[in-house]
Amino acid sequence: MYTVSFFGELRSDFLLLNLITYIRAKSFQFMKTATVSVLKKELQLYSQDELIEICLKLSKFKKENKELLTYILFEANDEDAYIQSIKEETNEAFSQLNSTSVYYVKKGIRKILRLLKKYIRYSKKKETEAEILLHFCAQLQTLKSSHKNNPQIVNIYQRQLAMAKKAIALLHEDLQYDFHDILENFESF
Repeated sequence: MYTVSFFGELRSDFLLLNLITYIRAKSFQFMKTATVSVLKKELQLYSQDELIEICLKLSKFKKENKELLTYILFEANDEDAYIQSIKEETNEAFSQLNSTSVYYVKKGIRKILRLLKKYIRYSKKKETEAEILLHFCAQLQTLKSSHKNNPQIVNIYQRQLAMAKKAIALLHEDLQYDFHDILENFESF
């Protein structure tokens, strides 16, 4: 019999079970993800045809990868048209918002915001971020007054307005001036 001074006597089958669990845990190691710099160095070794094949595999793997590839290939060259399409999609989403209760309105607003954040992440341009977030805030202002008085919706509005201001602060002075004129309309909710 095995003895451990702190725990008292332990049965040998308990130790065997612990040993098996430890071995299983060590034998099932998951694939480690490479860093971006390692991936970049590795991708430089591939030919153009192999890179195209890799991109197509990525686009088939996940919808978000396909959307990002679509942005890079077709929409990155015309950022204004990209912003306009996002604004139209936002308007459509707000028009279809279920306004039967505040719960559904909040849920719909969070869904729209999650989608907008994804589009902002694709672009990575502060001007695009500011314009999309300001449009989102403008759409929030069009809600019924009973929904606008909800504290969670007010918090969402204030957070997104603060994020837009933060993005505007990083822009060129001329653009900052243009956006500050627009921001004056958003101070009161």
